[in-house]
Amino acid sequence: MLEVLQNIPQSLLFTIGIVLIVATFFAYIAKIFKQPLIPAYIIAGLVLGPMGLKIIQDVDVIQNLSEIGIVFLLFIVGLEMDLKKLKSLGFVTVITGVFQVLLTFIAGYFIALWLGFDATNAMYAGLVIAFSSTMIVIKLLFDEDELNTLHGRIILGILFVQDLIVILVLMVLGNSGSFSLAAVGMSLLKFSVLLVIAFAINRFVAFPIFRFAAKSSELLFLLSVATCFIFAMGAYLLDFSIAIGAFFGGITLANLPYNLNIVARINSLKDFFATIFFVSLGLQLVFTNVSGLILPFFIFLALILLLKPLIIMVILSLLGYDKRNSFISSVAMAQVSEFGLILVLTGDNISKELFSLTILLAIITIALTAYIMKYELFVYNRISRVLSLFERLSKKRRQMGFEYKDHPEIILFGANRVGGTFLRTYHHLKKKVLVIDFNPEIIETLKKQMTPCMYGDITNLEILKRVNFSSAKVVISTVSREQDNIFLLNYVKAIRSDALVILTAKTVEEAIELYNAGADYVLVPTIKSGEIISGLLGKYLENKKGLLRIKQEHMKILQVERKRK
Repeated sequence: MLEVLQNIPQSLLFTIGIVLIVATFFAYIAKIFKQPLIPAYIIAGLVLGPMGLKIIQDVDVIQNLSEIGIVFLLFIVGLEMDLKKLKSLGFVTVITGVFQVLLTFIAGYFIALWLGFDATNAMYAGLVIAFSSTMIVIKLLFDEDELNTLHGRIILGILFVQDLIVILVLMVLGNSGSFSLAAVGMSLLKFSVLLVIAFAINRFVAFPIFRFAAKSSELLFLLSVATCFIFAMGAYLLDFSIAIGAFFGGITLANLPYNLNIVARINSLKDFFATIFFVSLGLQLVFTNVSGLILPFFIFLALILLLKPLIIMVILSLLGYDKRNSFISSVAMAQVSEFGLILVLTGDNISKELFSLTILLAIITIALTAYIMKYELFVYNRISRVLSLFERLSKKRRQMGFEYKDHPEIILFGANRVGGTFLRTYHHLKKKVLVIDFNPEIIETLKKQMTPCMYGDITNLEILKRVNFSSAKVVISTVSREQDNIFLLNYVKAIRSDALVILTAKTVEEAIELYNAGADYVLVPTIKSGEIISGLLGKYLENKKGLLRIKQEHMKILQVERKRK
């Protein structure tokens, strides 16, 4: 059977089909054991590639398809990126990004020289170690709904700075493998051209064209994809990465009122091609001199997993950020970038050892990142006291929120969407409410309204210890992550609080699990909305005036929500 598969003429359809079948198989197993999916995709590539069953021979086809996944991911990131939100972190992200890249590159370069690499390969080794993966980190933040958190914005800003630097590096190195002032100047000029084009389209062209296209969801989808590839091809013509072009295409459309609809339609394409990207990493792994790679591998791995996060942690601590945000922002960057792969694939005089090392480091660190970000809170809670040393690096602490000494009757975790509805209701009833949210924009809004609030994560023990649960009659979580809700529920039970605990679930299965864990009530928004509509139809089916009153009240709520955003 294996020989038959290996001897089948490998058309594009066969290649994509076998990749998706095997990737789905391993992803299904990973999901059964509640493991991240990214390592499963990489394992699928290892099984199909030269290191495994050797079923996929034409790796170049898969690699080309995987680039499309990067394009769509960065296009969506650009669509969801509000530059006004990042503006407040501009200084922080520039300082952190530049110094982290510089210090990590220097360490990687000199250690590579010490390991016996020549100057050119040592330079590429330093660059590979210095940059982090925009695609991986943003996918994980997106999956966990953490793009709008403070640490999410810090991470996005640092990645953005890194990407700007790597663009210049790719342009300056060119085919010569050496730096020159003329190449730097030309790179900056071309980059400025791309910026001007993006600004002009955003300001004068995008809105009227997309307003007409929005009348048809199909046309809106096609126009969005076309815009993505127009910028990708424009970047390619300017000798930039097509992924960065797609990112600028997304930013160009970010302020359109249709951007959420565009994201929803393109997400499936992004997931499809991103899966192929992860499989391609496993396909590309080929060992030459295994014994000669062992020492460099573990040293470079230590630089990526320890030194790079340590540098970011120190810089953010010096700038006054608390240990929680500094820690999660730093550990999220501990992997090799997809641009590192591009560097070794396109660079001149790259040794086979460095090429194999880069692929292996990319696979290991990307797989580890999925686990690191999944279990970072577990690690954080156990080394929290040690991390307190970093907070001593700066006397000035950045505080967020508006706390008060009174005893809250209601503690609300998450004030966006469903949580915002809860908050308005309890304000109307004049109940004492304390809000905990990890979206800094929501905290700033609540602070202006003099609403008691704290910036923090539902699973951060230090935040929970600062909350006075003794007076609380109700604890509400509108966060829909099952593990986070179970963590909160167990904590409230452990301190013997008599408060009613109301949680939120995405699915029926999760709701049942939360009920079994001891929740007093579990809100499942999709089911609850159906119940509400059924109730409205039953009550107002023959009473249009009553339904009109409900409509007017609903419109008032929607208008308040629009103003708030």
